[in-house]
Amino acid sequence: MAAFSSEAEVYEFLGGVFRRGMDDADLVAKLEPTGIVLRITYTDPEAVITVDMPGKEVHQGAGLGPVPNVELFMTADTGNRFWLGKVVLPVALAKGQVRAKGPVAKLLKVLPLAKQMFGPYREHLESAGRTDLLDA
Repeated sequence: MAAFSSEAEVYEFLGGVFRRGMDDADLVAKLEPTGIVLRITYTDPEAVITVDMPGKEVHQGAGLGPVPNVELFMTADTGNRFWLGKVVLPVALAKGQVRAKGPVAKLLKVLPLAKQMFGPYREHLESAGRTDLLDA
């Protein structure tokens, strides 16, 4: 059974980590010049999040936001495990757990910046009482 019960939960938690990231001025200052517009399409349940790093915006829903230049496709469970620090993206790509489209090398260069959001993601799950997602 999938860890998230609805699209709304995916947006609350996985979308929430990106919204919190956009509130971090230091992080935004590092991401904005990359020009990356990242769209992540999740399954189980289905949800789409587009992160416009130059525009400093997060869009939730299919067809919303600017056209992406990098796309990732994964289950919402894999997304949750990534933000818990349990999924190494290059390994997940090699194993086919995550599929990608576009200049992934560009995204991999900024991947170390994601680690600073692991703690806030975990804290959000804890404050929401979602120990089931922490143990995924």
